[in-house]
Amino acid sequence: MSEPDLLKLVTAGSVDDGKSTLVGRLLYDTKSVLSDQLEAVLRTSAERGLADPDLSLLVDGLRAEREQGITIDVAYRYFATPRRTFVMADTPGHVQYTRNTVTGASTADHAILLADAGKGVLPQTRRHLAVMALLGVPSMTLAVNKLDLVDFAEDAFVRVRDEFLAHAAELGYPVDQIVAVPVSALTGDNVVTPSERTPWYDGPTLLDRLETVAAAVLPPLGLRLPVQYVLRPGQGGRRSYAGQLAAGEVRPSDLVVVLPGGSVTTVERIDTADGPVEHARAGDAVSLVLADDIDVGRGDLIAAAGARPQLANELDATVCWLSEKPLQAGARMLLKHGTRITPARVVELCSLFDEQNPAVRHRAERLDLNDIGCAHVTVADRLPIDDYADCRLTGSFVLIDAQDGDTLGAGLLGDTLATRGAA
Repeated sequence: MSEPDLLKLVTAGSVDDGKSTLVGRLLYDTKSVLSDQLEAVLRTSAERGLADPDLSLLVDGLRAEREQGITIDVAYRYFATPRRTFVMADTPGHVQYTRNTVTGASTADHAILLADAGKGVLPQTRRHLAVMALLGVPSMTLAVNKLDLVDFAEDAFVRVRDEFLAHAAELGYPVDQIVAVPVSALTGDNVVTPSERTPWYDGPTLLDRLETVAAAVLPPLGLRLPVQYVLRPGQGGRRSYAGQLAAGEVRPSDLVVVLPGGSVTTVERIDTADGPVEHARAGDAVSLVLADDIDVGRGDLIAAAGARPQLANELDATVCWLSEKPLQAGARMLLKHGTRITPARVVELCSLFDEQNPAVRHRAERLDLNDIGCAHVTVADRLPIDDYADCRLTGSFVLIDAQDGDTLGAGLLGDTLATRGAA
């Protein structure tokens, strides 16, 4: 499959905006639902006394979600049309699960954000928009849902669209990468099929938008291969170093450097599950055999010798705090960057980003759950880092509780939304 044929999606919206119903409708109308799944939805809907199937059940997979009618976990769904294949992360709407939205958005090429046509842009809508902008999701679709509850009124759609675009502009997100679509997930209007009840709208349906939006184009960057595993040699063989290419490409005879140590060598062979290859690119899982017997271990980074990342043990980063335990200056924890885990200390909290009013910046005394702020962090080991905009993996990290292994926060390096402030 060529890269433009695959689109990685994330969906987000405030509670009761109809997100799970919209995703279910998209799966149902594209005939991406297995017969046993549909039978289970029909049976559960009938048990609840519903005349029509509750399509939200197609994505609310946990028992607690089905019983409460909410989304708790990130539900990954796969579907395809003749024009494209999609991987979709359906994320929760409740504010306490914003960390799940961060997880879903971290690998997305495109975001579908929902807003209720009657309720408009809510605080959680603005929070989700800020997360998508902060994590650099390249393009978005605003699905203005529940048009059936406002008699498919054009002015209701325009009001929500304009407010959303205005807030995106305040965040510095390029509004030309946002398309707003008026939909009714419950009845299917403008989801897959154009609706006769919106004669005032001449834009694409939601599916048309997803099938035609340009896939993300990776910025030009040299090879980045975090070493995940060292494969021991067989009889008479050589060690190889396995991982997934985070950026760039590699061929036999390429000159590479192993960081943080700095040893330089060349690539002798590229192995995959299907055998040796002559070329690998970002996203491929490979193991590299190097020409020289040098010290390489898990946590090291194999990079292009002519386009090395910066080595640093002091990091200025945007931190999304994902724990109920607040973060304060002086806190010690573990930091995971690529495949390396190292002790870290948060030296200073520089500022707190207000996603509801991007023009306002506050001095940060601490970061609470779902807060976004700028921090100065020191680490025990020198790390090979890039800007997040250039490489998501080498430009980000995860903060971990050293006692119980819980994820505490996510960090982004370089020039980001929170470090710039308002555009």
